[in-house]
Amino acid sequence: MPQYVIDRVMKKRGRLRVFDRFEPRHSALVVIDMQEFYVRDVPSAIAIIPNINRLARAFRERGGHVAWVKMVAGKGGQSLWPLYHDHFFTPENGQRHRDNLTKGHPGQELHADLDARPEDIYADKQRFSAFIPKYSDLPQHLDAKGVKNVAVVGMLTNFCCETSARDAMMLDYHVAMVYDANAARFDDDHNVGFQTVYQSFGDVVSVNEMLSDMLQPAQAGASET
Repeated sequence: MPQYVIDRVMKKRGRLRVFDRFEPRHSALVVIDMQEFYVRDVPSAIAIIPNINRLARAFRERGGHVAWVKMVAGKGGQSLWPLYHDHFFTPENGQRHRDNLTKGHPGQELHADLDARPEDIYADKQRFSAFIPKYSDLPQHLDAKGVKNVAVVGMLTNFCCETSARDAMMLDYHVAMVYDANAARFDDDHNVGFQTVYQSFGDVVSVNEMLSDMLQPAQAGASET
C-alpha cells in the first residue's frame, strides 16, 4: 500500500483497520469468477487457488460460509449483457466471451482444483459486481444465512473483485479484500485494485491476517460483528 494512501487513511479514520473482527457465523468467503475460461490463461489466478482453498476450509471449520460466484454471460446464443458485448469487444471476442460463459460450457465451470463443497453457496451474476440484486442472486443467498461480513477473493482484482467489494460496502456489508487470494493479469492492476477499497470501502488483509486475527468468534461479553 503506498505511503500516501496509509497517511490519508490515518488522517481520515485514525486507525489502519476498519473492522477488528468478523464473527465467523455471520461471515462469508465470497469467491469471484474462478472459472475455467478466466483462470486457465492467468498464472497468478492459478497461483492463488491453494490460498482460496485454505480460506474456504477455515471458514467452514469456524462456522462461516463459502460462496462461489460465477459469471453467466449468455443464454441460448444470446448475450445477457449486450452493452458490454456489442461495444467493448470485437464481434469475435464478444461471441467468445458470451459462449464460454454460458451455462453448460466447460469454460463456465469452476476450476477443477478449487475445493468447492456441496454445502457451500453457489450464485450467478451477469455483471462485474456480485452485489447488484437485479443481476446477481448472491445477496439473497447471503441474507438467508445471516451474513454481515464478506471476505472477497478471486479474479480479477481490479475488475469484478474490486467492483463487488465496493458494492457490498454500499449495501452495508462489512468488507475485506484478501490480497494474496486475489489475482490480476499484471502487478500494477492487482495493486491499484486495493487502494480505493482500502481508503473508503473496507479492509485489505492477507490470508494469515484474516485467519489468525479477523475471523474469530466473540469472547464472552463482547459484541458480535
